[in-house]
Amino acid sequence: QVQLQESGPGLLKPSQTLSLTCTVSGGSITNNYYYWSWIRQPPGKGLEWMGAIASSGSTYYSPSLKSRTSISRDTSKNQFTLQLSSVTPDDTAVYYCAAGLRLGLGDYWGQGTQVTVSS
Repeated sequence: QVQLQESGPGLLKPSQTLSLTCTVSGGSITNNYYYWSWIRQPPGKGLEWMGAIASSGSTYYSPSLKSRTSISRDTSKNQFTLQLSSVTPDDTAVYYCAAGLRLGLGDYWGQGTQVTVSS
């Protein structure tokens, strides 16, 4: 079974760049069947899909976040990474990495990591 674990800083200041890493076990990120996504949930709001990287290495982004988001991977470590630039307090959320057979959906989820943006 695929397992995912997020890691990264929990507190950032406005204008900084958020960088989170998802470490995957129990399956390869080059597996042809999955999209590897980043999804977030701001306090009191619903889930927001941010983007994904496919097994081929192709990337897909939410139009609303595309200008600030970059997703990459390190196949040697079986990890994929989210970078979100120019963060503001509105980017405060629990950030999840997930694996899904369909783009935008998650069949397997990490436990989530809290990210707070505050001056």
